[in-house]
Amino acid sequence: MRITVLALLVMLVNSVSALAQGPGTGGPTPNIPNPPTEIPIDGGVSLLVAAAGALGIRQLTRRRR
Repeated sequence: MRITVLALLVMLVNSVSALAQGPGTGGPTPNIPNPPTEIPIDGGVSLLVAAAGALGIRQLTRRRR
């Protein structure tokens, strides 16, 4: 019971101090964002597909033996 009262008191004190702060200015005005950079998707995907195909062919040849 004592710990609960102490925890509630700490939460109440923290919430009062948060309400005492002003709303602020909202920060600096945002700049125009840069256009997104284009990233080539084919870099590693083609190697991954080739490796998966080779593994699949290898598994098929092993099962047929």
